[in-house]
Amino acid sequence: MEKKVKKFGLRKVLAVLAVALACVCMWGCSDDVTFKWEETRRNAKVIGFVDDSLVMVGDYRFWLESKETWNGGRYDDEDAGNPRLCVYNYRVQEDGPRWCDSVSELHSSSWFYGQLTDSVVWGSGLPNSIKLWKVGEKPHELKLKPEFEGCRKKIEARRIHEWVDGKFIVLGATSVNGKTVENAFFAPDYGDEYCQYAVLDTVAKTITYKRLEQNLEWIRLCDDVRTLKNKIYCLRTIVHTDQIGHLIVDNEDQGLLEINAAIGPFWGDMLELGNNLCELSVDDGLNCLPVRWLGGVEIENAKFVNEKGGTIYLRN
Repeated sequence: MEKKVKKFGLRKVLAVLAVALACVCMWGCSDDVTFKWEETRRNAKVIGFVDDSLVMVGDYRFWLESKETWNGGRYDDEDAGNPRLCVYNYRVQEDGPRWCDSVSELHSSSWFYGQLTDSVVWGSGLPNSIKLWKVGEKPHELKLKPEFEGCRKKIEARRIHEWVDGKFIVLGATSVNGKTVENAFFAPDYGDEYCQYAVLDTVAKTITYKRLEQNLEWIRLCDDVRTLKNKIYCLRTIVHTDQIGHLIVDNEDQGLLEINAAIGPFWGDMLELGNNLCELSVDDGLNCLPVRWLGGVEIENAKFVNEKGGTIYLRN
């Protein structure tokens, strides 16, 4: 019995010493710790457009933590957290955003991947999940069940747009022999095992990785694709130029787009043609606004310019 007690006591001492040694090696287990959030926010970006006058902007706050190390030095750590989603009016100068809300997170960087619908943005969550944040509501993470149809190597989501039957099409990249193919539509060049796109069902909570069916082969050359009232809209840049393109609806070419710069992706019901913001409508086609978008966004700096050259600011 005495030997067992002594052995147990030795184990306990060794465990305490191991913890103490690890603590000293890292930063000395000192109580001298400072933690501070930055007052101003950074990494702001336009995520999407609610309509022809409201824009969704996401940003973060950075923090700095400093600890004393065992040798009297300092160990500093910095990261982004407290993601915030705001809605601004970009047509009329207003004193601040229309709406804002934030998430109390210490580490966060994957909330603002893109626009899902006119008032919902999406982000990357844990494996087989998606983060959803609707304007006016609290964000949440949706667990998804992955399924495969006719392929086995899934894509990595880059854009998600509205699709037929209330579902969403997921466009993205795939990895081929250590090389990343940004447009997975080109995966047939490498074999049938590669999925070309996916269909997200937020009701059934599934994401189905697929290859293009014969009736969808025509969208393979699209730079971006989505549906509007179950009609498939395709943006396609003419080969060897990024300044001329086509709008194709249900595989019928609507003619050349008169633009003077590259075609941008769909942003909800809006799309970017050069520096022009245009609203997409089934009944009226494209209606380009008297607003030039210079791209990006930086709080308290001019990023939207109207047709008269007047500056519109986004303010905190």
